[in-house]
Amino acid sequence: MFSNLSDKFSQVLRDLSGRGKISESNVREAMEQVRNALLEADVHYDVVQSFTKQVVDEAMGTKVLESLRPGQQMIKIVYDELVKLMGPVDSHMMYVQPGPTIVMMCGLQGSGKTTTCGKLAAYLKKRGKSVMLAAAYLQRPAAVQQLNTLADQVQADMPGSAPVLFYSEPDKVAEYGKAVGAAVKVCVNAVKAAREKKVDVLILDTAGRLHINDALMDELRQVNAAVNPHQIYLVIDAMTGQDAVNSAKAFNDQLELDGVILTKFDSDTRGGAALSVKHVTGKPLKFIGTGEKLDALEEFHPERIASRMLGMGDVVSLVERAQEQVSEEEAAALQQKMAEGKMTMDDFLAQLQKIRKMGSMKSVLGLLPGIGNQFANMDLDEKQIDRTQAIIQSMNKKERTDVELLDNSRRRRIARGSGTHTEEVSAIVKGFEAISEVTKQMSSMSTLTKLKSMAGMGPNLMDAAALRGLGRPGSAPDKSKPKFKERKRKSR
Repeated sequence: MFSNLSDKFSQVLRDLSGRGKISESNVREAMEQVRNALLEADVHYDVVQSFTKQVVDEAMGTKVLESLRPGQQMIKIVYDELVKLMGPVDSHMMYVQPGPTIVMMCGLQGSGKTTTCGKLAAYLKKRGKSVMLAAAYLQRPAAVQQLNTLADQVQADMPGSAPVLFYSEPDKVAEYGKAVGAAVKVCVNAVKAAREKKVDVLILDTAGRLHINDALMDELRQVNAAVNPHQIYLVIDAMTGQDAVNSAKAFNDQLELDGVILTKFDSDTRGGAALSVKHVTGKPLKFIGTGEKLDALEEFHPERIASRMLGMGDVVSLVERAQEQVSEEEAAALQQKMAEGKMTMDDFLAQLQKIRKMGSMKSVLGLLPGIGNQFANMDLDEKQIDRTQAIIQSMNKKERTDVELLDNSRRRRIARGSGTHTEEVSAIVKGFEAISEVTKQMSSMSTLTKLKSMAGMGPNLMDAAALRGLGRPGSAPDKSKPKFKERKRKSR
C-alpha cells in the first residue's frame, strides 16, 4: 500500500545518511521533500504540517547536527514520529462477562462492512470465541443473504470448536421503509437471542448508505440507544483517501466510535487514510483488511506499519503469519526429517501450501527487510506455486518419496499430467535436491559452525542454487564430466 511513499522516504533518508555531517538546511530541505511526498499520498494537510514540524523540532532538539551518525538518528526520529502519528493503539478487543460483548459495525455502502463482519467473526473464532452475526442491514436484502453465507463459510472453514451463528428476521426486510425502527427491533431481538445461545460476541451489521445523511445517522443513533453496544467500529475504504477520513470524523461526531477498520489495505492506494485517521478523529485504527479471504484481517500495529514505510520490513508479522500455519510440533517433525535427509516431495508440497495461505507472494516478500520495495511494481507470477503443486501431484507415491526414481521417461509423463514442460519438472526436482542437500549439511554442523556458515553463506547459497538450475531449467552441471571432477579435486 505504501510503496510510493516508502520509496520517497527511503530516497530522502538515504541522501541524508550519505552525508558525513548534515546542517539545519539539509534537514529542512529533506522534510520539504517528505512533506510533498505525504501530500501526494493524500495525507491530510494538517497532519502533514504537524508531522514535518515535529520531525524538524526533534532533530534540532536532539543535536542531530552534531551526531557522528546523523543519518541513522534521523531515521529513528522519523520512525518514532510516524508511530506517534498512528498510535498508540490497543488492538485487542475487550470482552464483557457475562456475554455477549456487543459490537456495532457502521460504514458507508461499498466500504466492505458486511465482508468485514465475516472477517471479524473469523478473527474471533480463531481465538476461541463463539460469535453471532446479526443482519440489520435491511435496506439491502442482498446484504442479509451475504452475511448468512459468510457465517456458514466461517463455521465450515475456520478451525476451532467455537460456533459462528447467524441471526436474521426476513419479515423485517419487507417491512423496512414502511415500519419505523424495523432495524432497531432486529438488533434488540438479536441481543436476546445471543444471550439465550450464550455466545461470547454479537456482531451487528447495521445500515449503510452511498453517503452520510440524516436518515442513516438517525437509524444508527436509535440502534446505539436501544442496545448500548460495548464497541462501535467504523469500516472505511482505503481507496477513498481523504473522503474516508472525512467520513470517519462525521460518524464519530454522531456516535462516539471506539475504533476504525480500514479495508483494502493491500490495494495500490496511496495510504493517506491510514496516516490521517487517528490524528483527525482521535480514534485508533484497530484492524486492517489485507485481502479478500476471511482470514485477511490483521490487528493494526503502528510500529510495524512505520517499519514497512521506511523499508525496514515487518518480520514480526511474517513470523505471526507463519505460526498460524505451522504448529511447533509440525515444525519440529519437519526439522527432524530434514536433518535425517528424509524430507519428501509431499513435505515440500505441504510447505508450499502453507506459504500460499500466508497471503500473496508479493505481500509475504513485502514483509522482508530491504526486499519489499523491490517487488512493489514487479509482476510476480502467483501461478508458479500452482504449477509446482500440479507437478508434484502428478507424481506417484513412490516418486514423491524418492525423487531419484524420476528418469526422463517419468519426467515426460509428469509434465503431460501437469500440463507443464519437462524442463519445469526438472527444475522443481533440482530445486528440491538443492534444498535437501543444504538443510542436511546445516543440520550436521555444530551450533557455532552453523552460525558462522549462516553469516556468510548468502552469496554462496545463491551460487549453489544457480549451479543446480534453480530458476533456469536444464542448467545443472553434469557431474559425470571429467572437467567437473578436475575442478572438484583442485578445490580440495
